[in-house]
Amino acid sequence: MSLPMILLALAVLGTVSFILSRKRAIASVGGDARRLHSLPTYYGMHGLLMAMIPAAGLLVAWLVIQPLMLERSIAADFPESAIPEGSTIGLVMSDVRRVADALDRVADQGALAGRSLEELEAVIADGGTAMGADLSDALLTAANDYRAARGSLNMIMLVAVFAVGLIGAAWAWKRSEGEFRARNVVETGVLILLVAAASIAILTTLGIVLSMLFETMNFFQQYDWKRFFLSATWDPSFSGRGGGSELGIIPLLWGTLYISLIALIVSVPIGLFAAIYLSEYAGKKFRSIAKPLIEILAGIPTIVYGLFALITVGPMLRDAIASPLGLGSSASSVMTAGLVMGIMLIPFVSSLSDDIINAVPQAMRDGSLGLGATQSETIKQVIIPAALPGIVGAVLLAASRAIGETMIVVLGAGAAAKLDLNPFEAMTTVTVKIVSQLTGDTDFASPETLVAFALGLTLFVITLGLNVLALYIVRKYREQYE
Repeated sequence: MSLPMILLALAVLGTVSFILSRKRAIASVGGDARRLHSLPTYYGMHGLLMAMIPAAGLLVAWLVIQPLMLERSIAADFPESAIPEGSTIGLVMSDVRRVADALDRVADQGALAGRSLEELEAVIADGGTAMGADLSDALLTAANDYRAARGSLNMIMLVAVFAVGLIGAAWAWKRSEGEFRARNVVETGVLILLVAAASIAILTTLGIVLSMLFETMNFFQQYDWKRFFLSATWDPSFSGRGGGSELGIIPLLWGTLYISLIALIVSVPIGLFAAIYLSEYAGKKFRSIAKPLIEILAGIPTIVYGLFALITVGPMLRDAIASPLGLGSSASSVMTAGLVMGIMLIPFVSSLSDDIINAVPQAMRDGSLGLGATQSETIKQVIIPAALPGIVGAVLLAASRAIGETMIVVLGAGAAAKLDLNPFEAMTTVTVKIVSQLTGDTDFASPETLVAFALGLTLFVITLGLNVLALYIVRKYREQYE
C-alpha cells in the first residue's frame, strides 16, 4: 500500500472514530448533551486525535528509521571483496537501492525470471536507472535481499500502524463518558501539535546545518582547509580522488559579492525611492495601479530573468558599452547578471519598505509638519529614521536573495571562476558551483563533490553574519525611538 493510501485510510479511521466517540458520549448521558462535561464535538475530536496522531507518529518514525537500519543490515553482509576498486560501501549501497527499485519495476512487468546479469543490466538501464558500477552477482544478491527485507518490513509497518490506530480509537471510544474532560484533553493535544509544528522550522534548520557540517568535515579530511580558503584558483579535476584539483573559494566569493553588490546598487535606491513616492506622494488611484505592477516583478520566474539577461541585456551591454570601450566582447558578464538581478530585487525592497514607511505613526508626520518642516524634510528627518530598522531588514532580504541566486548568474554571468575588477568580464558565484559540483556522473565521496557542502556551509556562515550585523543595526537605531 502506498503512502497516500495509508494516510487516506488513517483519515477514514479517524473520521469513524470521531463519529463513534461522539455518539457514545451522547448516549452515556441518555441523549441529553447538556449533561456532558464538554461539547459533543470535543469527544469526537478526542476520538479522531487518538486514532490518527499515534498511528501517524509511528508511521513517520518507521519511515525514517527503516531505511537506515535496512541499509546497515545489508551493508554488513556485503562482501568486501565485491566492492569495486575506488568505490566505497556507501556508493555500493546507492547502487543496491537503485537496482532494488529497478527490479521492483521489472517484477511488476513479469520480466525477471531467467534473465542473465547482462540482460538485467540492460533492462535496468532501459528503465532510466544509472548505476555507478557494473551489475555483479553480489550486487544482485544484495538488491534481492534488500527488496525482500523491505517488503516484509513494509507489511509489518502497515499492520503496526493500523493496530496502533485501532487501539487508540477503541481507547477513545471507551473513555467517551459524560464525566470525561474531553475538552481539556483535546486542547492539550492541540497545544502539543502546535508546539511540534513550531519546532519544525528549528529542527529543519538544525538538520540542514548538521548535514552540511558532517559532509564538510569529510571534505576537509581529504583536502587542506588552508588551500580551500586561501587559494585564488578554482580548477576541479574529476580524474580521481583529489587528483590535481585546485578548489580555492576566493574567486567564487569574489564573483558572488561583486554581482550582489551591483544588484543592490540597482535595487536599493530604485526600490526605496519608489516606496517613498508611493507612500508619501502618490495618490490613491495611482498607488492602486503602480504597486501591483511593481510587485509583478517578484512573481516572474528567475529562469525568465536569466533568459532576459542572456538574450537582451547581455548583448546590449556588449554592443553599447563593453566593445566600444574595449572592456570585453562577451555578452555574459558581472554587469549583465547584476543589472537583471537588481531589477528582480526591486519589488523586495519597494514593497517591504512601503509597508514599513506606512507603519510609521501619522502623529510623527503631523508633529513635524506642525513645527514648520516641509514634506521632504519630514521624510528625510523623521520618517526614514523611524523606519530605518525595517528598511535595513528589507535590504538584508534583498542581499540574501542576491547571494543565493543561481539561474540569472548561470545565464547572465557565465561560469568562469576568476578574480577581476572588470564588470564586463564573465564570472561565477558560489551557488552556481554548488550545482555544478553535485551534478553529473561523479563520485560522491570525492573532494570534487564534497566541496559543494563546504561552499554551502561557507555561504550559510556569511548569510548568518549579515543577519547578525543587521540585527545589531536595527537594535541600535530602534533605541532612539522607544
